Amino acid sequence: MAQLVTRINDELAERVDELVAEGAAKSRSDAVRQSLRLLIDQHQRRRTAEAIVRGYQRHPQTPEEVGWADEATVAMIAEESW
Repeated sequence: MAQLVTRINDELAERVDELVAEGAAKSRSDAVRQSLRLLIDQHQRRRTAEAIVRGYQRHPQTPEEVGWADEATVAMIAEESW
């Protein structure tokens, strides 16, 4: 297992200790692991979202591809007995 050594300022250490005291993390190390997992997950989600946007920019949906949704919405509203 790899080990990372880093320095943080006293204020950040106090905030991490508060998280541990409140049960949000088991230890300082656990808090750092959780934070790194969140950072990696957020970064991956952002990269995936950007790739999806680029895909739609390169190949936008046509009116035929999305028109059925508008038609279905209009029909559904028309069926309501308001």
